[in-house]
Amino acid sequence: MKINIQNAINQQINQEQSAAYIYLGMSAYFESENLTGFASWCRAQYEEEIAHSMRLFQYLLDRDGQVILDTIKAPRMHFDSPLHVFQVALKQEQDNTKSIDKMYELASKENDHATISHLQWFVDEQVEEEKNVSECLALIERAGDDANAILYLNDKFGERTAADIE
Repeated sequence: MKINIQNAINQQINQEQSAAYIYLGMSAYFESENLTGFASWCRAQYEEEIAHSMRLFQYLLDRDGQVILDTIKAPRMHFDSPLHVFQVALKQEQDNTKSIDKMYELASKENDHATISHLQWFVDEQVEEEKNVSECLALIERAGDDANAILYLNDKFGERTAADIE
């Protein structure tokens, strides 16, 4: 495996771990607001991001690459509202999509067919990730300042588990 591909995968492992940590911070925020359904939704996202990271981690090891773990900065823990949380989540998913696309382009340029094949799953997954967060954001926007609607969404979001997303 070429070193630039290895470096890109290591960077993405770190990005996935950072995304997980951000969702964990979001979960803590929702817990502090007694919105445990939203908190549960964020914890499911946390688990999914960890699984994505480990998928890349194992791929790098399978290709005799060297895993290099980097520092993860503390996540944001305070937000203005549930709407703000999901706006930040969507931006994070869009940034992650850009990063995966860039890695895919690099693998294509380097004719690394195994990595291209492996990354296709991530390309497809990010379509689902962005759609999921966009739909959640749209519902929260529709709820506006209606406390009853937010509490209803909190209950609905709490029904989702990590098992539902794999």
